[in-house]
Amino acid sequence: MPTIFVRERRKIEAGEKKPRYRVVGVHDLNLRVYVEHIRKMELDQIAATAGANVVILKGGDKEGKGEMKGKAKG
Repeated sequence: MPTIFVRERRKIEAGEKKPRYRVVGVHDLNLRVYVEHIRKMELDQIAATAGANVVILKGGDKEGKGEMKGKAKG
């Protein structure tokens, strides 16, 4: 089944009325996305029409931001 991978925006404030998600990638689906950020309701409508699943990727913690833990740099 086709899959749309998304993640939540990083700089978001409580009660903010801006789109929360960003499309990271699409698997096995010919889909072009022309917006930088998208709302969950819009993602669900696109996925339903395309017959795809939406996967929301989990972010890392704030401590490890910008660092690759357990891997050599360079």
